[in-house]
Amino acid sequence: MNGLLEVERIRRKVEAGEVLSDAELEGLRARAQGSEGPTMRLAVAHALINAGADREALPLLEALRRDFPRDVPVMLGLARALLGLERHGDAEALLRQARAQEPGDPEVLKVLAVLALRRGEVERAQVYVKDALARDPFDAETRLLKEELESAELPPPAAPEEQVLRPEFTAALAGALGRARVAFRRQGKDLLVKLASGGVGRVDLGSLYAAYREAPGSAGLSPYVEALAARLGGLDSGLSAEGASLEARLRPVLRPSDFAAKAVGALHRPGPARLEVFYVLEDADFVRYLPESALRASGLTEEGVDAAAWRNLEAHPAPVRPVVIDQGEVRLAETFSGLWAVAGGDGLDGARLLTASQRRLLAEQAGDEPLYGSLVRRELALVARVSDASARELLADLEPTSEGIEGLYFLSDAGLTRDWAAGD
Repeated sequence: MNGLLEVERIRRKVEAGEVLSDAELEGLRARAQGSEGPTMRLAVAHALINAGADREALPLLEALRRDFPRDVPVMLGLARALLGLERHGDAEALLRQARAQEPGDPEVLKVLAVLALRRGEVERAQVYVKDALARDPFDAETRLLKEELESAELPPPAAPEEQVLRPEFTAALAGALGRARVAFRRQGKDLLVKLASGGVGRVDLGSLYAAYREAPGSAGLSPYVEALAARLGGLDSGLSAEGASLEARLRPVLRPSDFAAKAVGALHRPGPARLEVFYVLEDADFVRYLPESALRASGLTEEGVDAAAWRNLEAHPAPVRPVVIDQGEVRLAETFSGLWAVAGGDGLDGARLLTASQRRLLAEQAGDEPLYGSLVRRELALVARVSDASARELLADLEPTSEGIEGLYFLSDAGLTRDWAAGD
């Protein structure tokens, strides 16, 4: 009986919007595992939302929706998670279904009012709140919404951000380079630029576009590419430094087996699992591959370059972050999810999987056991435990981006090997 009372106490905390302790959440999860109906599982999802873990709650609620497609509280819980993730259109479609099924339910009206508030639609929110109060004049949440509408001056909706796709960015950059009289040529996914110091530099277009997307407070596409063209026009090879200085800037990257045809002249060697190891110069703004022709001038050997690059990367492991996969997108998670990302964000994370320092950080998060690895995103590397079949399925279904490497890999003490069971 005491156990039932404790569970009821925890449920009331969840209903009040309070954040549970880790022990309380685990107790609620344990209770939900043995329940047949949606109530306890729904309580777990709401507890996660209360803690700000909307992304972890989403798959639980989606599973509940499949199991109980006409349950209005399940619909409302899922709508709440979608609102937390700012997926307003999906939330609205679900709420319309709930209202069609239960047109007089004040709980549905309350969530519709919250959605209207999020969109800055004050008058519509007022209508929903008025209707909800007419049906249940003593509901505390609805009265709070009414007070908020009466007292708060809502800011106007934010102006939509400029949405620029990669082809548009590339075309705009090409135009800016032409106006700046910078000689350049496209070669696959790279940009070959005539350097101010002579010679030709290879710059990764994907990295340039990613930097544009992440640029804070950008004044717009045109000013950005004009400034970028000016910087590219003044770029030097970075190879004039002494050998020791050049060694310190070398980093290894993993690329697919056909990449050599696109990066003509770049130094590389065979890597694990049918991948190739290329070498880049550390640069805050550009990805530049080390050309084979640089070896003689710098006094370096292929073996020396390889050893220096891996030594440098070993000294700079990346943080390991829990992630979830939401509609094909990889997003950071607030709590344990069974998936992790090596998230340096510099294009080196695939290679980091082969370093001892990174493996130690992974073991702290995922345990000291074999892992699946995925390189479908160039800006990070994804991993999951081999023992977790559901996580493996999520990784296997994730589509690679244009710069990603398809397929799954085994990551163990033996290194990186191809997961042939995935049909690669």
